[in-house]
Amino acid sequence: MIELRNLSKTYTERGREHTALEGIDLTIDDGDIFGIIGMSGAGKSTLVRCINLLERPTSGTVIIDGVDVTAFSGAQLSGLRADIGMVFQDFNLFSQRTVLENVTFPLDIRGDTREGREARGRELLDLVGLSDKASSYPAQLSGGQQQRVSIARALANHPRVILCDEATSALDSMTTNSVLKLLRQINRDLGVTIVVITHEIGVVEKICNKVAVLDGSRIVEHGATSAVLTAPEHEVTKRLLGAVRWDA
Repeated sequence: MIELRNLSKTYTERGREHTALEGIDLTIDDGDIFGIIGMSGAGKSTLVRCINLLERPTSGTVIIDGVDVTAFSGAQLSGLRADIGMVFQDFNLFSQRTVLENVTFPLDIRGDTREGREARGRELLDLVGLSDKASSYPAQLSGGQQQRVSIARALANHPRVILCDEATSALDSMTTNSVLKLLRQINRDLGVTIVVITHEIGVVEKICNKVAVLDGSRIVEHGATSAVLTAPEHEVTKRLLGAVRWDA
């Protein structure tokens, strides 16, 4: 279980303060596919990066499985991040490494044997449907394939949680659907909790069982996805739904 308690994040730039998050209270249960949605600048990416402490909250606490991890550093922080995989919008793959080498990079850093790394990497490439691309390089892959490599890499350390920061924003609708189907399969078959950051309400509708809506650095609405999207209470949720209906 992930718990964020009264979490705030403030940046100071050129002598001016900017509040990215304010008073965030949120619980993500084991096994959830939890969507965090909002307009650009709402604080979504900052929130997800506070979970694995890529961003240090200015105040408040991050609690994982009952342990306050907010002040973790050194080996404790490394262990935490090994248990929380992350998938980015722009894939973040190494262009000079093969697909297999990209997937096994976390295991290389950890000091696993070459045989162990390659066995795990090939297992994961099979899982994401890219077993025939092990020797290819990222530039030889489509965007959807690159994102599948990124997902495989995020699974390398057998994480209990995967954070997806706008993971489908750079993909077309058909490719997005295939990546979302893969994430749903990972959640179902491996029991991995998935946190999805997105500005696309269609993504939330397709795979998330719970959702929180951010606006102005605060959570303005949250609950079961079906309830929130069927009877939205906040204006920003209605606008997000309206955009989908207009596109339709």
